[in-house]
Order: sequence, then C-alpha cells, then structure tokens
Amino acid sequence: MKTHILLTDPESACIDALNICFIGRRARLDEEEIRDLLPDEVQDLYDPMLESLEADDKGVMASTWLPGRKRFFLGLLPENCSRYNSKSRAYALTALIRDLPDSNVTAIIISPDSNEDVAAQVLAVARAYPELSFKHRKEEDDSPSRVRVAFALPDGSEPDYEALEPLIDGIRLATRLTDTPTNRLSVSSMIDLARGVAKDYGAQIEVLEGESLFNAGFEGIYSVGKASVDAPAFVHLTYMPKNVENPPTVAWVGKGVVFDSGGLQIKSRENMTTMKTDMAGAAVCLAAFAAAIQRKCKVKLNALLCLAENAVGPNALRPDDVITLYSGKTVEINNTDAEGRLLLGDGVAYAARHLNPDLIVSIATLTGAQLVATGKRISAVISNDEQFEQKAVAAGKKWGDLAHPLPWAPEFYRGEFSSKIADMKNSVKDRQNAQTSCAAWFVASHLCDYRGPFVHLDVAGPALDADRATGAGFGLLLGLLESL
Repeated sequence: MKTHILLTDPESACIDALNICFIGRRARLDEEEIRDLLPDEVQDLYDPMLESLEADDKGVMASTWLPGRKRFFLGLLPENCSRYNSKSRAYALTALIRDLPDSNVTAIIISPDSNEDVAAQVLAVARAYPELSFKHRKEEDDSPSRVRVAFALPDGSEPDYEALEPLIDGIRLATRLTDTPTNRLSVSSMIDLARGVAKDYGAQIEVLEGESLFNAGFEGIYSVGKASVDAPAFVHLTYMPKNVENPPTVAWVGKGVVFDSGGLQIKSRENMTTMKTDMAGAAVCLAAFAAAIQRKCKVKLNALLCLAENAVGPNALRPDDVITLYSGKTVEINNTDAEGRLLLGDGVAYAARHLNPDLIVSIATLTGAQLVATGKRISAVISNDEQFEQKAVAAGKKWGDLAHPLPWAPEFYRGEFSSKIADMKNSVKDRQNAQTSCAAWFVASHLCDYRGPFVHLDVAGPALDADRATGAGFGLLLGLLESL
C-alpha cells in the first residue's frame, strides 16, 4: 500500500483516522496538555494504558479497540539514552511506527521532549514508511493510505512544517533509490534522476560518461565500471543561492556503485546479496541536495555522484593493473573489491582541484570494518579537522543520524598501501590495522593540494535496517550545512 505522509496539527490529524497513535516519553505523555489532545473515547482508557507500559531500550507499544472499528495506540519511548545517542530516540520511534497496521488514515501524534528533536523525529517517521514495493496487489488495495503526523511541542508552538516537508521527501527518495534493484536502477537511471533534480530545483548539471571519463582523467571511476554494459559516469550538480554574497562552498562526494559483484575477485553468494545498496552514498547526496535547496540553504552546494557498476567481464579491472586517478597518483590494484575508494578518490580530487571548497565531505558504504568499529546504528566519521569532526557528531545527535569519530592518523596508515611499482595500492596489507580509517586516508590522499577540512562518512552498517534502506547520512549532511 502506497503511503502519503502529511504534516498537520494534532486536532486535524485525528479526524477520520482509523489508527490513532500517541508517542513520547512517559513524562511528556503524562502531561495535561497531551491529555487535552486525546479523542473523547480514549479519555477513560488512557491512564490505565500508560501505567501498564514499561519501556525497554527499544520502547514499547500498547493498543486497544475503540467504537467504529478504530484503534488507539500508545507508544512509550525508552527512558535510557547514553551520551552517544540522540535524545530524540529516533531509532526507537521508527521501530514503533513500523509495527502500526496499515489503514486508510493513520494519525501519529508525537510529543518531543524538546523542539530540537523534531527534525530527527520527522526523519524517523519517514524511514518507517519506505516507498518501494513490487508486491502484486489487487486493484482495491491500490488506493494510497494517509499518515498524518503532528507534533505536540513542549512550549506549545507549532513546528515549521514548510521546512520539514523536504526532509520527508528527501529521506524517502534516498531510501527508495537505495532499495531499488539494479535491473530497475542503473547508472543511466541515476543520471536521469539527477537531471530531473537539476531541472526541478534550478541547479546546474554536468555529466561525463564512458570513454569521456577516461579521456578527462577519471580513470578510477572508469576502471571500476568499464566491464558493465551500462557505462560509468561522473555527475556534478551545482546550486548557487540567490542574494547571498560570497557564500561558503561545500562539496559532497557520494559513492554510487549501483551493484558491487566484487569484480574479478568476486564476492561470495552471501556477501553479494544486498549489493544493490552500494550506491547509498550517492543516493543520499542527491536527495540531500534537493532537500537543501528546498530549505533555502545559504551555501554554494556541489553534489558529485561517482557512478559505476562493479561487474565481471572480459574488460574488467584486474588485480595487478595500475591506473592513474584524477589526482595524478598511480594506484596498483590488489583488490578489485576495494573499488569504492577509487571512485571517491577521483571525486574528491575533482572537488579539490576545481571547486575551491570550504568543506569536502565524502559519504559511502565503504568498509565492512565500519560495522565492527561503530556498529549498525552509528556511522563512522573520519576527519582531518577536529572542529568538523565534533560538528559531525553533534549534527548526528540532533538529526538522529548518529556518527562517532575514528582515528585520523595518516602516519600510521600510509604504509598499509605501499607499492613497489606505483604510488600506492588500493587495499591494506594488514586487515587488523583500522581498515575504516585506512580507507578514509586513501580517499583523502587524492585531495591534491587542498588543505581545508575534509570529512569522510562511512555508513556501511547504518545504511540498512531490517533489510530496508535508512538514508543514513542524510541528516548528517544537512546538519553539517547548518554548522556553516
């Protein structure tokens, strides 16, 4: 069932709703202002329901039937929240909402602890309703369901719904693209979508494809994708804000491997499943780019999408090949499954050489080691700038898109890539020596003469939850823009 998410006020949300759901922490749900919002038929049931609930780390939900085939749900968010987590409890909010049954109209009234939680909680709601489905349904099931979302803020004000709507559209675009299988979303499809975004939001776009990539010096992107039927590509989107003098310039570089077979050093059957999602970084860049424009960002924003399919074929990149990236550095290939860094190396080199950026951010599902280091809920941030490292962590907490720093120590990692015949190899010698930090350094080593702040986001684990895309990194990118 297709779902439309509508933002409204609490009173309007409950009109004609068959599912009515109130969610918050116990202290907020116990306040009189929340009770005043309850439908009349719930008033006598509310206190016993609230008293019966005890939330664990995931939260808890209870429900009861009401007259007229309606159901009332009461969701209790966790009390515990460590200093590494988001006070919005966004992760638990998504899980609770996913358990709500489908209906023609669902009303969700959220009671945040703080006005600062709203952006994270809007993204949490949107993540709970992924758009993509190929399930066959009867014609009578094709009518879209409506989910009305309202916020009862602690200070009695109303959120800026106009600014929140692009967040819903953006996170759902990012997750839809990431969830789409490669036979329905190729490099060419991504290019068409990027052109559509440029047209819709008044941005400029440049595209290099196939042999043009090689001729222009993007041998990293070209080499990864040259064995695919669909040619690799580099897409550069640019947005210049109006009526802003000397805006800062930001470049986002997204890994867009639409499918990663591992190349000639092919992945196992188990590890190849879900590799349609290896373009999550590029998907998030494109979606966040559109959202930032709609939210009237005040920076000159560049989204660089590095697109390829890492396929197997007679023309595939081989172990022992030596290629030259856009930075001019040569790379000896010792692992065809360490392909994402080759794409990002070209992307950041282009940004550094041509865009005069004040900040470069790369985002990718880059290393399985990220899951070992920071887990499935928290992305890894590796940065050459302590201030921006801290800004990324703060943005993650505010937006419910968590990140935690890993070491930036090139002197410990350069030797992992040493080569006797080229400037470097593309994969580490010792897989127990901070692989995620090593991979970030490999990307950063192609920044040419750029000495400004560089932030690398590895979202390999958080990009998926319960086999669906999350759009991890979307809030982080927008939060870092805010920090400027």
